[in-house]
Amino acid sequence: MKAKEPETPPHLQPRVADGTNFDSRASSSTVGSSSSQEVSESIGNAETRTERARATPYFEEHLNSLFSPLQFPRDLARRILTHGSHAAAFGGHNAGLSFLGRRVIAAYLQLFLSSSSALTPSDDVEAISSRTLNTNTIGEYVGYDWGVGRVMRWQPSAPAHKLADKGNQVKVLQSVGLYKVQGEAVEAVLGGIYFHFGASVAHRVFHTRFLPQLLVNRGLPKAFHEDARSICERMGGRRGPLLLDTDKAPKVATSS
Repeated sequence: MKAKEPETPPHLQPRVADGTNFDSRASSSTVGSSSSQEVSESIGNAETRTERARATPYFEEHLNSLFSPLQFPRDLARRILTHGSHAAAFGGHNAGLSFLGRRVIAAYLQLFLSSSSALTPSDDVEAISSRTLNTNTIGEYVGYDWGVGRVMRWQPSAPAHKLADKGNQVKVLQSVGLYKVQGEAVEAVLGGIYFHFGASVAHRVFHTRFLPQLLVNRGLPKAFHEDARSICERMGGRRGPLLLDTDKAPKVATSS
């Protein structure tokens, strides 16, 4: 009797929200049945247009749950999680917020590096920053941890028959820029937080939710890991508070 394949854990099950949503963190050396299953389920669980319309609030719900107690305005959440390739991009997409967010995280990283005891005179800060903030690496690690692939709207530039090929779905999605799109969504999240909630909140997100996910071989060089962990712990750890007594969360303007 054929062994029953393990079910995908609920927190990894894809949620389609008015568009094509995929979530996979498989690399050429780690592609496995679980990653293929996630992509397969994501492609197979298409919703009707009416169901997708009802799912729209999930954008803000997803971000609010990730960054509690922050409350994202619905329009901002939609923009953050909509890629320019999607049909709904005419109503606003995340390119501008991604541009802003990338500069925000670059500034915070360079401030961190310049104050780190691990920095030596021979270190090239620009090279370290470029390596750490590679958009594909951000998408693979931070984007996966934040689950943006399960909610973001984008349109893979691949023929439908290739996306339907269960044996190669992971490789196909990687080849058409899954990690890059996820990375741009992460950058847009930081840009949106900086724009709407302020620099102090964005700085805490950077050190507690963002940088700790890049303590990997292709991310922040190992020499700086101890300092990165130390700052994260001083700010309360990976689930540390994002709003302090001196911070005031802006009022959320709701829209239908």
